[in-house]
Amino acid sequence: MALLPVADAIEQILRGVEPLPAESVELSGAFGRVLADDLLAQGNQPANDLSAMDGYAVRGDDVTTSPVTLKVMGEAAAGHPFPKEIGPGECARIFTGGVLPRGTDTIVIQEDTTRDADRVTITEPAKRGRHVRRAGIDFKQGDVLLKKGRRLTDRDLMLAAGMNYPSLKVHRAPRVAILGTGDELVPPGSQLKEGQIVHSSGYALAALIRAESAEVLSLGVAKDRLEDIIAYIRQAREAKADVLLTTGGASVGEHDLVQKALAAEGLSLSFWQIAMRPGKPMMHGRLGPMHVLGVPGNPVSSYVCTFLFLLPLIRRLSGRADLHAERIPAKLGRALPANDKREEYMRATLETKNGELIATPFANQDSSLMAPLAKAQCLVIREPFAPAADEGAPCVIVKLGL
Repeated sequence: MALLPVADAIEQILRGVEPLPAESVELSGAFGRVLADDLLAQGNQPANDLSAMDGYAVRGDDVTTSPVTLKVMGEAAAGHPFPKEIGPGECARIFTGGVLPRGTDTIVIQEDTTRDADRVTITEPAKRGRHVRRAGIDFKQGDVLLKKGRRLTDRDLMLAAGMNYPSLKVHRAPRVAILGTGDELVPPGSQLKEGQIVHSSGYALAALIRAESAEVLSLGVAKDRLEDIIAYIRQAREAKADVLLTTGGASVGEHDLVQKALAAEGLSLSFWQIAMRPGKPMMHGRLGPMHVLGVPGNPVSSYVCTFLFLLPLIRRLSGRADLHAERIPAKLGRALPANDKREEYMRATLETKNGELIATPFANQDSSLMAPLAKAQCLVIREPFAPAADEGAPCVIVKLGL
C-alpha cells in the first residue's frame, strides 16, 4: 500500500463520521462537553431594573438640582423588593442588586447624601438613569447565547446557569480504549531486566484524550501473541468503545501482530503507512462501529500521530466544528536542511522576539526521545521536498497544550 499524505489520511478517518447521540447532563458535569442544540435565554437578565450601587432610589425629576430633601419611605435590598410605589418628593434606601421600586428611575449614591431620620438630602444632582442596571441589559428572553457545536467553557457554564438551565443537552462523550503491545513493555516502577522498556506513551495519550473531554478505557499491555491481542480487542468491543487506539505492533515484522489480530476480528482497513515523519507505520480501519487507530510504538511517533489523527476524530464524534489544531505562522530559530518526500513534524521550542514567534526545532528529532518532547511547545511542519531553510525563514507551527 502506497504512503498516504497526511491530509488524505485525516480526510479518510473523518469521512462519514457523525457526532455521537445527544444526552442530558447536569450543569455541573457539562464542562468541556459539546452542545447538541442552540441554547436560548429563558428570560431577561436581569429580570428587573436593579441598582448598581448602594444609595437611594429616586425619581429623576426630583434630583435635577441640589440640594433637595426627600422623604425615605423604606428600603430595597437584593432579594427584598420595596412593595410600594414612590411618589414625588419621596425615595427609598436601596442596596446593590436591589430592585428599583415602582416610580423610581435613578440611583443617587450614598456618598452624595446626608441622612436625618426619615429625611435624606441629595447634595449633588443626578442624571436620570444613573447607576441603574436595566432589565435585559445582559441578555433578553429568546436570545441565542450558546450555539450548537460549542465546547462548553467554565464561563459558558456560568452563562447557562444564569439562563436558568439546570441541565444541558450535549453529545455523548466518545469512549476511547487504549491498548499497548509488546513483550518488552513493563509498567513504571518495575525493576528493569535486560531488553525491557518502561511503558510510557500510554500516559501521555490518555491525558491527550481526557483533555478533549473523552472517556478513557486503559486496557493495559498485550503480549506479542495473537490470541492475547485478540482478547483485548474483544474487550474493547464489549466495552462499546467508539475508538480503539493501539500503540506498537502495527508494522510488518514477525512480531508485529496487531494488524493480523484485527484482521482476524474482521477489520475493514482504511489505510496503513503515512507519508510523514515521525509516524510512518500508522493504521486506520473499522471494526463495525468502532474506529481503530494503530500508532507506532516509539513514544514521539505515538504522540504526534494521536495529536494529528485521533484528536480530530474525537472532536467530530463529540459534535465540535473546530476539528484541527490551528496552523500558525512563525520564524525558524535555526537553519534546517532540505526535507525528503515525507511531511515532517519537528519538536521545537517557542518564544516571542520583537513581536514575532520564533520556533527552534531540536537538533535531534529521533522518535524515541521523550525529553525533547516534554520540552517542546510546538511542532514545526515541513512540507514534502521543502528546500533548505535559513534561520529566520518563515515556517508553520501547531502549538502543543500547556
